Amino acid sequence: QVQLVESGGGLVQAGGSLRLSCAASGLTFSRLVMGWFRQAPGKEREFVAAISWSGSSTTYADSVKGRFTISRDNAKNTVYLQMNSLNPEDTAVYYCAASLGPQLYYSRDYYQYWGQGTQVTVSS
Repeated sequence: QVQLVESGGGLVQAGGSLRLSCAASGLTFSRLVMGWFRQAPGKEREFVAAISWSGSSTTYADSVKGRFTISRDNAKNTVYLQMNSLNPEDTAVYYCAASLGPQLYYSRDYYQYWGQGTQVTVSS
């Protein structure tokens, strides 16, 4: 059974930082492209970042480039999203997703497995 479990969300003031984690089980983690998406109230779920199997390649949405960093630890079956310089527009439910790859996909259609999401709220 495939499981992706996010953690690390919460309430933070503008300018602050959070680190999200996503622990995977039931998969060969090192063979998966991992991504983060987010969904704000009343909006579509949007791409945030993705990382390749080895971690050597990453890609980001323009809105988070330079502020967010995606990384992974294959020994721990975990992917991370370090979020710095947060602003209220980053408020959303953040979802971890796994893709069989091989590319770093921007579209959620290419991600086969999803976590339940973790809420991030940034106050002004």
